[in-house]
Amino acid sequence: MKLSKESVSYLTDNMSSLLPFFSPIGLEAGLDEAGRGCLAGPVVAAAVILPRDFHHPFLTDSKQMTLKQRNELKRLVREYAIDYAIAEVDAAKIDEINILKASICAMHLAVDQLKERPEHLLVDGNRFYSYPLIPHTCVVKGDSKYFSIAAASILAKTYRDEFMEKAAQEHPGYGWERNAGYPTLQHRKAILEKGLTNLHRKTFRVEIK
Repeated sequence: MKLSKESVSYLTDNMSSLLPFFSPIGLEAGLDEAGRGCLAGPVVAAAVILPRDFHHPFLTDSKQMTLKQRNELKRLVREYAIDYAIAEVDAAKIDEINILKASICAMHLAVDQLKERPEHLLVDGNRFYSYPLIPHTCVVKGDSKYFSIAAASILAKTYRDEFMEKAAQEHPGYGWERNAGYPTLQHRKAILEKGLTNLHRKTFRVEIK
């Protein structure tokens, strides 16, 4: 895979020190979500199973990368992963069950979609509800510690950003093509001026300070 000059520069300055796996044996799936802190749109989760010898010098937390770098790594992860899946939980369900439960639900749905059954789940964060018959380990800031979680972070964020870019065409004025539904000043002002859409989370408070 040929890298852009921008990515080569990033690689030089940010050589990855991530670990390839947590469990010493078997297939391990990394899990991460995107969109938990947004005012609009779904929460999206990805599950990724990488080869045990997988290594990439600048795969890390997706939030530390540019859009171009994330898209390059998205293609790489999809190419080299043993298996991966992406799932979402919409705003209405988030309002019904709360964002924590919705985030974990999205992770469970992603695992459901895997064709290969993992023997261990490596979860970003410190909260998770056990998946049936598969042990798990939670890792705070896991997307900057393990390749599989970082890969899941890339897939979840790029999927969700693309979703919100398309949604912005149907609901102009909220700036979703730039803020992806996060509570920027423009987004909060637009909500107060234009009102809520069907993609907004009605239980999330909107304030301008």
